[in-house]
Amino acid sequence: MTENFKLEELCKKAHDARIQVGMLSTEVKNNALFACADALMAHEEQIIAANEKDVAIGKERNMPQGLIDRLALNHDRLLAMADGLRQVAGLNDPIGEYLSMTKRPNGMMVGKKRVPIGVVGMIYEARPNVTSDAFGLCFKTGNCVVLKGGSDAIHSNIAIVEALQEALTACQIPEGALNLIEDTDRAATDALMKMNQYVDVLIPRGGAGLISHVVNHATVPVIETGTGNCHVYVDKCADLDMAVSIIHNAKTQRIGVCNACESIVVHKDVAEALLPKLHERLKDHQVEMRADERANTCLAGKDKVVLATEEDWGKEYLDYIMSVKVVDSIEEAIVHINKYNTSHSETIVTSDYAAAEKFLNEIDSACVYVNVSTRFSDGNEFGFGAEIGISTQKLHARGPMGLEALTSYKYVITGNGQIR
Repeated sequence: MTENFKLEELCKKAHDARIQVGMLSTEVKNNALFACADALMAHEEQIIAANEKDVAIGKERNMPQGLIDRLALNHDRLLAMADGLRQVAGLNDPIGEYLSMTKRPNGMMVGKKRVPIGVVGMIYEARPNVTSDAFGLCFKTGNCVVLKGGSDAIHSNIAIVEALQEALTACQIPEGALNLIEDTDRAATDALMKMNQYVDVLIPRGGAGLISHVVNHATVPVIETGTGNCHVYVDKCADLDMAVSIIHNAKTQRIGVCNACESIVVHKDVAEALLPKLHERLKDHQVEMRADERANTCLAGKDKVVLATEEDWGKEYLDYIMSVKVVDSIEEAIVHINKYNTSHSETIVTSDYAAAEKFLNEIDSACVYVNVSTRFSDGNEFGFGAEIGISTQKLHARGPMGLEALTSYKYVITGNGQIR
């Protein structure tokens, strides 16, 4: 049996199960999710051992530290994955909700009802937590999922899926609800992107190269989840201690995530006061600051400061590096951010209400903050439970994608014999 044939059979299995999975009651889905959470912890030893194998291989291949951080699992992270499934079980089930119901002049009733999408394909890199998060959200919304993780996490993903499938089988859930493509060849990814007859939507999660490849080559519809060149703009009316705290958190709490701050923009009136203070706070993490000429002047004599190039303004580093630009006005800051951002998450630090409103209104991103770290761009932090991704596009879904983003709708029309 060829690999492509096996892939097609797997996608067909998901497609064939979609109606049955879509008809499961909320109670059945929730009980299965709790069972899956318990199964992850029951299989902790096997999952951690498999993950250690992936991490060791990653280190041998000189995987960047930010990606190693994304890949690594431990007891607390596995517990968070299990808790994520339990949280999803505790959320309201959107399936079956009527979004509207109107009566036409002829007496016909036209309703709009929320339904599953059907089969969701996930293509992602070295993030084994996505395996359980994606399954949980898709399953709660009555969708079957086809997972294509990266080769860097293959041992982890196999172990996680085996634990989840054991629980689903015990709960008598159709086998096609959860499917993992174990073939790590790129050809398998390309083949999945063409499975229009079985897969309803693809969601890629990973670096810019992966997302671009999927968007440009898939024939299955794609929800684009973007890379994160996230900015913090420090306004002339900012509380500088607050600004330092927000930037420190947004940059250093976890460097390998898409909502980490990669770029800061500073109003010229506060640059001299802010930048040395910020440099001192970031020193413990040895953060390199790639600064424009004015920022360099403010940081004269400081270590880990280099002159920025044009490439730095649009860079997602996923490392202890950040770009620094000094601007003359909030208008210049907004133009710069809209030019170089990835439509993910941007923050203004200010005590000026008018400046905050201007920033909120004119920044073109999925998440726009006032006096808050960009690290809050997260489905759990927004109250959605685990997220399947952060969409940076504008059609169907935008921002952290929770349960509602994994649904579609259909029109339900009733009458008493109306004809046209």
